[in-house]
Amino acid sequence: MNAGVRIAALPAVALALVVGVAGVQVAAGGGDFRPLAPADACDDRPGTTSRAEGIAGLTEQLVLRGVDDAACTLGVSREALTLELAQQDEPTDAQVDALRDGLRTAVGELAEEDLLPPSSSLVDEALDGADINRFLAAGIRALPDSVIDDALPTEDVLTRAVDELDVRAILSDLDDADALRDEVEPAVMQAVRDELLDRLRNLV
Repeated sequence: MNAGVRIAALPAVALALVVGVAGVQVAAGGGDFRPLAPADACDDRPGTTSRAEGIAGLTEQLVLRGVDDAACTLGVSREALTLELAQQDEPTDAQVDALRDGLRTAVGELAEEDLLPPSSSLVDEALDGADINRFLAAGIRALPDSVIDDALPTEDVLTRAVDELDVRAILSDLDDADALRDEVEPAVMQAVRDELLDRLRNLV
């Protein structure tokens, strides 16, 4: 077969392949195929049933729930929200308020479900790498867990950390649709660490 004949035959070959694939799909029960729609941010997400491990794990849970709640409040999917934020020069007041409220709601949900770790379990991680006098750090580490947990309820620490977040600045730094969690998680993590250390200093 010469080159001209081969080229002329290509459309027919392509059509045959498409028909063949469609036939296989129908035979397998896929005749009603529809593209997957983005998940509804208002639907209950299958959540974890265990307590978060450390500040990083806790922050991840907060952000996942908080972003979903924000998207639900705004009436969009999580994917649509991240895309909108990446395409805007500045977030709207509604977006800023929705994310902050979403993070607050996430704190309350985790507390209700008894999934918040005791604050004493976060102390070592908060102290590691912190710019803090070593004698003060030693004094904090020497505090009994019961003293820390009674004085610093984890829900209270997290709520204060969320309230201190500069949500507008965080959302303004997004440059692509995948950056939302990458920006929010470290900011929340640092806010939790700072809030915990500030309040621990008053116990020593």
